[in-house]
Order: sequence, then C-alpha cells, then structure tokens
Amino acid sequence: MTSPTLDILGIGNAIVDVLAPTNEAFIVEQGLSKGSMRLIDTNEAEALYAAMPAGVESSGGSAGNTCAVAAALGAKVGFLGKVADDQLGQVFGHDIRAVGVHFPTPPLTGGAPTARCLILVTPDGQRTMNTFLGACVTFGEKDVDAAEIARAKVVYLEGYLFDPPEAQSAFRAAARAAHAAGRKVAITLSDPFCVGRHRDAFRAFVKEEADILFANEAEILALYETDDFEAAAAQAAREVEIAALTRSEAGSVIISGGARHLVAAQPTKVVDTTGAGDAYAAGFLAAWARGLSLPEAGRWGSIAAAEVISHYGARPQVDLKELVR
Repeated sequence: MTSPTLDILGIGNAIVDVLAPTNEAFIVEQGLSKGSMRLIDTNEAEALYAAMPAGVESSGGSAGNTCAVAAALGAKVGFLGKVADDQLGQVFGHDIRAVGVHFPTPPLTGGAPTARCLILVTPDGQRTMNTFLGACVTFGEKDVDAAEIARAKVVYLEGYLFDPPEAQSAFRAAARAAHAAGRKVAITLSDPFCVGRHRDAFRAFVKEEADILFANEAEILALYETDDFEAAAAQAAREVEIAALTRSEAGSVIISGGARHLVAAQPTKVVDTTGAGDAYAAGFLAAWARGLSLPEAGRWGSIAAAEVISHYGARPQVDLKELVR
C-alpha cells in the first residue's frame, strides 16, 4: 500500500460566498429563519442578492473552508467539488488554489452556473445562509476520483452535499475508495435542518461508513432524535471510531473507544459564527494527520474556530501556525 501524499481530501459544495452584515429587521422582512441554512432557486437568489447590503465575495462552501483553514495550518490538502465554466467558477478555482489547496475537479460546461451562498450576519454574530446550489447538484460518482482519494490520509465529507440527488451515492463511492486504500472517512453533519431532511441516510452512512464524525450539539441531537446530549454522544461513540462534538462556548467533547476528552473553547469576541464548525474540523484533522493526541487535535480545532469567529468571513486573518504553537 502506497503512503499518502495528502493529509486531507475534502469533498463538498464548491460555492462562492457572499457575506454581508445586516440587522434583525432585514431577516424578518425577508421571511428568513435566523441562524438556519436554506436552499433557494435562481429567482430567489437574484432577488435576495439585490436586496441585501453590500458584501464580501470569496470562494467558500463548508468543506472548501475546512480545506483552506487546514492548509493554513500546514496540512497538505485537496478538494473535490463542482463549479461551472464561468466567471465565478474561475474565481473559486483561483482562490482555493491560491491558499494552497489542490483542486483537480474539471468544471461543468453548458449547465447550471457556479453556486453561491448569500450569508447574512446579524449583530449577535449569527449567520443566516441562503444557498443556490447551481453546478453543485451535478457532483456525482463520476466526479469521485479514487486515485485522488487514495492519496489522502482521510477523506472529509460535507453533510450539506447530501441535498443534491446524486451526492449520496458519490459519498458511498468515496467511502469505498478510501477504505479500499486503507484510509479513513470523516463526515460533518453540517446543519440540523440538513440532518432532518436526510436523517435515515445520515444515520446509515455514519454507522456503516464513517470513521470520524463531526457535529455540533444541535446536529447530533437531530441525528439521534433526542434532547439528551449525553445519550446522543454515547450513541455516536458506539458507531464511529472518533466523535468530535462541539458545544459553542462550552468547548468540545471528543470520544474515542472508552476515552472521553473535554476541550475548552478558546476565549474570543464573537463577530461572525460563519465557518466555526468548518475551522474546528480543519484544526482537528490537521493535528490528527500529524499523529497528535485527540486532546491536542481538539485544541487546534478550538483555536482555529475562535480565530475565524473573531471577524467576518470563514478564512483566518492571522498566522494559525503561530497560534497553535
């Protein structure tokens, strides 16, 4: 068996993020559910984009952000995701490669445009995400490059990608390829509403395919349909090798076998929670890929998450390698 040349290979929605600060009244006026993620069509995307305040545009998507943050921590990272052969697709590809992420997926030609996520951030730091998936919905088994997967110590799968119809079969193909190459499979649940839409599929995938599970408290409760965090954590521990469960200011709980590690949250001023879970997973996996202990991996995750929520946007603005030192 060959040695891996990548630490992490992320698979997820290749999305251009449009991030803008707004107020509570705008959320109400637009009929949005604060703090949630919803899927929108072309018309809604155009109308909301026209109504929202001016924002910052950058390559994003949950797994894409995780890959970028992990690269900033010194990990060797690749990403598979579908953009269109259009201007935003070119922006995405240039941006993610510029931060050191290998991005080999060929663009879609003659189909839907590149996806974009309209993110509205209220003064309390909560983000309300409105996502037009565009070209993302075409990602399927044909885009699962087994050779790329075999290069990485772990393939990291984004739960949001469960929404497009072809993606669940792509996830299973990716997991098969990873395990056939002796690699690990990690998945993040991404969003409690997403879990609710696909609970049975998530439950089956976690139990049958996943080695490492990332979830926040709301997501893990949604997965196991309980309001008891300890019961949900115990269930996760029975189904995966490692469960890394985040609890906002209460830090995170990492469970592996019979061991349980409590990791404190890093103190910070919350400006924008966009990308907190993505950054935590990035820090965790970057440390795990180096062979560091699970508590140390959790510490890296907490540091990365604290940095990205201290400012607008999901990418670090300081040297994360210095922070974890």
